[in-house]
Amino acid sequence: MEDEFGRIVAGARQEEDTALDQNLRPTTLAEYVGQEKVKEQLSVFIAAARARGEALDHVLLYGPPGLGKTTLAHVIANELGVGIRVTSGPAIERPGDLAAILTNLAPRDVLFIDEIHRLNRTVEEILYPAMEDFALDIVIGKGPSARSLRLGLPPFTLIGATTRAGLLTSPLRDRFGVINRLGFYTQEELEAIVLRSARILGVTLSGGAATEIASRARGTPRVANRLLKRVRDFAQVHGNGEITPELAVAAMEMLEVDVLGLDPVDRRLIRTMAEKFQGGPVGVETMAAAINEEVATIAEVLEPFLMQIGFLRRTPRGRVLTPVAFRHVGLEPPAGESAAHAAQERIL
Repeated sequence: MEDEFGRIVAGARQEEDTALDQNLRPTTLAEYVGQEKVKEQLSVFIAAARARGEALDHVLLYGPPGLGKTTLAHVIANELGVGIRVTSGPAIERPGDLAAILTNLAPRDVLFIDEIHRLNRTVEEILYPAMEDFALDIVIGKGPSARSLRLGLPPFTLIGATTRAGLLTSPLRDRFGVINRLGFYTQEELEAIVLRSARILGVTLSGGAATEIASRARGTPRVANRLLKRVRDFAQVHGNGEITPELAVAAMEMLEVDVLGLDPVDRRLIRTMAEKFQGGPVGVETMAAAINEEVATIAEVLEPFLMQIGFLRRTPRGRVLTPVAFRHVGLEPPAGESAAHAAQERIL
């Protein structure tokens, strides 16, 4: 009975967080914080498409998770004044699934495919003529009596999002007219996001509370909003609901998020590399086995931020810790190791 109650509570909390995430998302380019170059380019392309009364060219958004690719897709659709259909690569299992989605689009609508690098290859081949010629090629019958039928589609905009742009096939990538990479956010941009989200949530931030949260957000808006909501819970239980810098720090300590935004998994990865592999070089598969994490989690979630803050380097021989990473977990780098690694990299 208790387990059932726990599942109900957890499910209700997840639904609440999902609804909050929807409310926190900006709806226009003016509200969207950060990614200034990307916004500048998109504003021109959107204005030109609207002036001509045409569908916007297909858009590919790539970069680490949590940087706002899905949000930006909704913003683009809103700025164009058209509808948006949302799906993901793994969800489109058969060509018929994609055909059903495409034939139900209105003219100039946006089709957003998240994790587009995970599209089935047979589905992807159906997508080529749809993107290029706004047509759907269907084979009717089998054997000698089989014939091909081409159905016209309304002009539409495909927006694809991926964290692994390198896994896209060349034919698919080449069909995107607009390709943008989303980068990590600055401290100031994250503070602006935290303050905006706090206003929407009805949360009061005093002093440098927004700075404390933003500095631990790993350069990622999704993390910033998640931390804000957890700090809000902490303030409600252990304070009067107002988030002060001291209360924000106390909440982060409870969550085991340090001053750089590293959590226990990050620190375990660093400590394992330092203690078991003397800082590397070590392969990502070996690291995954050593800390019992998925390779994709390390490559797509942990490594990008560790590289961004200068804790980790990728070399042809594997991953290498920098001296500052050793010291962050209270260890001294092996004598002469940093010089040896630098010399190795120059040779390689």
